[in-house]
Amino acid sequence: LTECILQNLYIYDIKMSPISSNIIASQSMAKQWKIQESDFAKNTFNPIRSLLKTLKGNANPSKDLIDLSLGDPTVFGNLKPHENIIKAFEDSLRSGKYNGYGPSTGHAIARKAVAEHVSIPGAEVTADDVILTSGCSTALDHCITVLAGKGQNILVPRPAFPLYKTLADGFGIESKEYSCIPERNWEIDLQSLEDAIDENTAAIVVNNPSNPCGAAFSPKHLKDVIRIAELHKIPIIADEIYDYFTFSDDFEFVPMASLTSEVPILSCGGLTKRFLVPGWRLGWLVIYDRNNLFLNSGITNALERLTQRQIGPNTVVQGALPAILKETPKEFHSNTISVVKSTAEMVFRKLEGIQGLNPIMPSGAMYMMVHIDSQYFPQFSSDMDFVKKLIEEESVFPLPGKCFNCPNFFRIVLTTPASLFETAFERLEQFCNRHRVPSKSLKLEFDGGFDSTLSMSSFYQPDTEEFHRQSEASEDEGIKLKKNVSSVNQMSMFKKRSVVSREA
Repeated sequence: LTECILQNLYIYDIKMSPISSNIIASQSMAKQWKIQESDFAKNTFNPIRSLLKTLKGNANPSKDLIDLSLGDPTVFGNLKPHENIIKAFEDSLRSGKYNGYGPSTGHAIARKAVAEHVSIPGAEVTADDVILTSGCSTALDHCITVLAGKGQNILVPRPAFPLYKTLADGFGIESKEYSCIPERNWEIDLQSLEDAIDENTAAIVVNNPSNPCGAAFSPKHLKDVIRIAELHKIPIIADEIYDYFTFSDDFEFVPMASLTSEVPILSCGGLTKRFLVPGWRLGWLVIYDRNNLFLNSGITNALERLTQRQIGPNTVVQGALPAILKETPKEFHSNTISVVKSTAEMVFRKLEGIQGLNPIMPSGAMYMMVHIDSQYFPQFSSDMDFVKKLIEEESVFPLPGKCFNCPNFFRIVLTTPASLFETAFERLEQFCNRHRVPSKSLKLEFDGGFDSTLSMSSFYQPDTEEFHRQSEASEDEGIKLKKNVSSVNQMSMFKKRSVVSREA
C-alpha cells in the first residue's frame, strides 16, 4: 500500500511539473479531433423535409398558414382512427404481453394476421412470407438494400415519392427514372420504362395507387409493366401503402402479385394511410416468390438479416394488429375514401375555374397534382418560385413539383378539411389574379379540345439534375418548355377549360 501511495505521488509530481504540463499541452494542440460526417450521411437528403423547414418560415404573418403539403391524414383532426383500432391498442397495452423485445421480423401472431389480410386468390401467402417493419418506409428500405448495392440502380417513377431516392443515395445506388404520362392519368410510359433498364438494374419500383399523382393503374396496365419485368428478368418492388384506397369507378386496386406467377415481387404496406395511424409506425413487407427465386438467391434470408439492424417495430402495436385488421369495419374505410373522393371532386372544380392552373383528377390515394401553365405566369422562374411567393403573400403551402422531379406542378393533400380548402382557394385565386398575364400562345378550340400543338407534356419536362441541397437554388433555374405534338383526345380531361384566343 505504501509503495502504491509513493508511486502515485511520484506520478502526480511529474504531471504537475511545469515541464510535463507543457509537453502534454503541446501534444494536445498538435492532435485534431477526428470528427466528420460519414459518406452515407452526406449522400442522404430528403427534399420534402428540407423544403418544409425552408418555406414555412416565410409565411405571411398576417394570415394563418394553410398547409396543404404534408401527407399525414391525421394532421387536421378531421379524420380519426376507428374506435375499434383504439380499443385494440389499449387491450394490447393492458395485457402486459408486449412490453419486451419481439423477434426482429415481428411477432408470429401479427405476421399471421398480415398474411391473412393481404392474401387473395392467386396471391396467397403465409406468416413466413411477412416481415413487420417500423412503418412502410422501413419496408421500402429493406427492399431496396436487399436487392441493390453500390454501382447498381433501381427504376423509380417520375414523378415519384422522393424517399426512394433518399434511401438509395446513401448506399451509392442510382435511382433511374421512368416517365409517367399526365395526359393518361399518370400511366407509366412503357417505352420509357424499358429504355431505362440496363445491365445494372436490380429492381423496378411501382407505386400504385401513387404518391404524388393519385393515379390508380388498371390490371391491364400493371400486366404490361409485369411483362417488361419478366422479359428482362427484373424483380418488382410494389409500394402498395395505399392499397384499396381508390375512388374512381374505372379503377379498383389490384395487388401486382395477383397478376403474375413468374415475376418475384416484394410488396410494401402498412397501417399508416387506410387505418389513419401514421405515428404508430407499423408497416410490412410481403414476399411473393412462387418459383423460389428470392429463396434460392439468398434474398429471403438476407431480408431477415437486415431486420436485425432495427430489431422490429413497436411490439404493443404488433399485439393489437390481429384485432385491428379483423375488427375494423369496412364502412370505416369506405367512409374515409368517400370523404377524400368528395374533397377531390370539390378541389378539382375549384381549381378548374382558376385560369392558368390545370388540375388532374386523381383515381386514388390522397393527392392531386396541379399543373402551373407557365405561359400565364412568366414572372415565376419555377414551381418553387410560384409556391414560395404563394406562401409569402397568402400563407398557402402546396408542395412544389420539384420535390418529385416534376417541374411546373404542385401537389396538394386531399385530407384537408373542406372549410380550410375554401379559404385556401380564395387566396390562391386572388394570388393568380394578381400575377397572371394574358397568354399570346394558347388557343383553345370551341369544340372543347386543346389546339393539337399543345399538351400537358409541353410543360412537363422533368429536370434530370439532382435536387440541390439548398432548395432556394432552384429558383434560379429556367423552365424549358418542350413543344410536343399530342392528340386532342389525350387532353380530354381538360375540355372544360375556358376559351382563350391568341389575341388575348
